Amino acid sequence: MLPVKKTTHQYHTLEEIRLRKEELATELQQDNAKFSSLWNQTFIKREGSTKGEYISGLITNSITAIDAFLLVRKLMKGYGNLFGKSSKKSKNRR
Repeated sequence: MLPVKKTTHQYHTLEEIRLRKEELATELQQDNAKFSSLWNQTFIKREGSTKGEYISGLITNSITAIDAFLLVRKLMKGYGNLFGKSSKKSKNRR
């Protein structure tokens, strides 16, 4: 995250305000260029992935999906009544 600069200036003339406006515009352009380069680096397409890397990624994603499913199942079993699912015990008591 980019640092936030909190400074207060007192301006006495319109020329000082215009100069500050130009300074801020250049700073915004520089920050925009930095942000754009970081954003583009985040989504660089990987080229030349081998069959082994493809299979490895497939297995990793499958394990992650199974783990997420088991976690949700366990949470719903323990805390299902919080999400609107009534438990079997409460149905039998009615």
